[in-house]
Amino acid sequence: PILYSYFRSSCSWRVRIALALKGISYDLVPVNLLKDGGQQFSAEFKAVNPMQQVPALKIDGITLSQSLAIIHYLEDTRPNPRLLPQDPKKRAQVRMIADHIVSGIQPLQNLSVLKQMGEKKMEWAQNCIASGFQALEQILQHTAGRYSVGDEVSMADLCLVPQVSNAERFRVDMGPYPTITRINKALLVLEAFKVSHPSQQPDTPAELRA
Repeated sequence: PILYSYFRSSCSWRVRIALALKGISYDLVPVNLLKDGGQQFSAEFKAVNPMQQVPALKIDGITLSQSLAIIHYLEDTRPNPRLLPQDPKKRAQVRMIADHIVSGIQPLQNLSVLKQMGEKKMEWAQNCIASGFQALEQILQHTAGRYSVGDEVSMADLCLVPQVSNAERFRVDMGPYPTITRINKALLVLEAFKVSHPSQQPDTPAELRA
């Protein structure tokens, strides 16, 4: 497999966690979203993903983009360890939390949106994340065990950790979100979350390396 990724991209990080959890080794092709006006806009990368976004994964003779589509494919083809619970209610809760983050929070503070916001970008990102986290905190109080849904790592957790990292980067006050904070802390000690971390990537700038 070949993963097209940017060290700081939260969508890429979700997929890196899934690959690590499932023990899938891959080659990484870095796509720098800032350099040369954004390498994702090159003709070469547009041929890989017409949406000009990371991540993209070449695997089993196909090329997939969109982080959750990639993770669902990995789940369908390499089910161990599983990232979706067998119980239909818990499975629905996992999907709900994942969608809440990938549709309701992250796109609003994505690089392409922030570019349009000019000087207000920090404030905009903080507001988008804070309003999403208020809802998420409430949901997690009902679904969480050790992790987002019960005591097993799920697709919801793969979305949660990168979003908390974004929140910290945009200096969001995490005080009002104790459940999010607790789950994030529990996940960050797991090996798959460590090796996939933005500070550990081949394209991480020297000053940001852990």
